[in-house]
Amino acid sequence: MNILYSYWMDLFALTRRLIDIESITGNEAAVGHAIASELTRLGYKVERMPVEGDRFNVWATPPGTPRPELVLSTHMDTVPPFLPSSETADRMYGRGSCDAKGIIVAQIAAAEKLKAQGIHVGLLYLVGEERDSQGAQIANEHPRGSRFIINGEPTENRIALASKGTLRIELVANGKMAHSAYPELGESAIEKLLDALENIRKVKLPVHPKAGPSTMNIGLIEGGRAPNVIPDHAVAHLLIRLVGPTDELRQQITAAAGNKAKPHFILEIPFMELGTVPGIATMVAAFTTDIPALTNWGTPVLIGPGSIHVAHTEGEYIEKKQLLEAVDLYATIARHLLGNGASPHA
Repeated sequence: MNILYSYWMDLFALTRRLIDIESITGNEAAVGHAIASELTRLGYKVERMPVEGDRFNVWATPPGTPRPELVLSTHMDTVPPFLPSSETADRMYGRGSCDAKGIIVAQIAAAEKLKAQGIHVGLLYLVGEERDSQGAQIANEHPRGSRFIINGEPTENRIALASKGTLRIELVANGKMAHSAYPELGESAIEKLLDALENIRKVKLPVHPKAGPSTMNIGLIEGGRAPNVIPDHAVAHLLIRLVGPTDELRQQITAAAGNKAKPHFILEIPFMELGTVPGIATMVAAFTTDIPALTNWGTPVLIGPGSIHVAHTEGEYIEKKQLLEAVDLYATIARHLLGNGASPHA
């Protein structure tokens, strides 16, 4: 108990140490080695699961438990820009503080707490979640027999009833260059793109009774050559947060674009309905996670400390109180799942 209490007291120091290792997507090797080293120090058998180049996932198990029934997991990568750590009496700041390095530390502490009670769980830390879930996709090709996976994302320590999916669209319009003094000799790709976007914005997006409405963001518009040239090419990048299937939605978007522009559907991550555990507050995650890419790792539960509203911002932080509470929550959920031997409630 004294060893465990001492380890809990180091939660904040370890969180800051991980935050201070820059790990923007594609550059996770250094933080992966730091996590692997910490888990080795704690007595886990650690495997560096190759992903690409020097990038790897970290898979750790207690001695003598090569195929644990339950896995705690989150991601090691962060969005740019890198922001070093700082702290106040109540909070820790810095890139990854809540998304998701604080979660990594809470899960390690929960695994230690469970280990002291004779319950052995695995730990899986992944690269690439912020871009394309590449680490999760690789891990899904090498499952280890677990029945449950508790995925960590900032949900303010509430279990997610559902996680919205993602549909990324590249909308391309082509035209004909001409001198801007004689627009009738050209064909403006930008005007065509704007017309297509106006029509697409009128498409009625799906609504789910638990997860609420789908939402759309026009995140980037590119096009044109100069103010005095009629533009021959323009592109818009759209992202829809999904709450259902996309077959009909794709058809509606294509019809709305008409002959003005052509939509290219470049990425889809499905909407997921998730299970709950009695006695823990719930929410709906409007964001996407690694869970859809980890189907071979068991029935998923999504929960973690910190708020998604400050993730990806220059003021990202995690409440120290929530970080400590998460240790107990992860352990409680693990005991419930393993004790019941059944899936979470739908």
